[in-house]
Amino acid sequence: MDKFMKEAVDEAVAGVNENHGGPFGAVIVKDGEIISRAHNEVIKNNDPTDHAEMIAIREASKKLGRFDLSDCELYTSCEPCPMCFAAMHWAKIQKVYYGCTREDAASIGFDDNYIYDVIKGVAKEKQVNLKQIGRELGMKAFKLWEGKSDKVKY
Repeated sequence: MDKFMKEAVDEAVAGVNENHGGPFGAVIVKDGEIISRAHNEVIKNNDPTDHAEMIAIREASKKLGRFDLSDCELYTSCEPCPMCFAAMHWAKIQKVYYGCTREDAASIGFDDNYIYDVIKGVAKEKQVNLKQIGRELGMKAFKLWEGKSDKVKY
């Protein structure tokens, strides 16, 4: 297990050295073999979702040809942010090992506490205001999906 964490940290270091983004790296392992590896590329790609875990999940899914990664493990250099944590659930990853804590990340400027507070419903201010519109329009696609006989559930 330590060798996989070392690989995740090596990815994080590579990303920092290449100025691709923050100090975060991840690897996905299946049957003792690394399937994908990634580091944060938010700056490189101007994409706020290009976190190491997100990229590693995308690459592993492409390589394996499936979205269910329940037979894989994820090693990440830091406790996952809420977005990456959600993606791990969507990918059905059951084992995640992390190095640094979210408090460690907050101490160097990567503070997710506000997002956790929004999720818990205790944030004092909201950065994003949600307003529902066009439900009937959206229901068109839902009804189409519901009646589809060849849909792939996920």
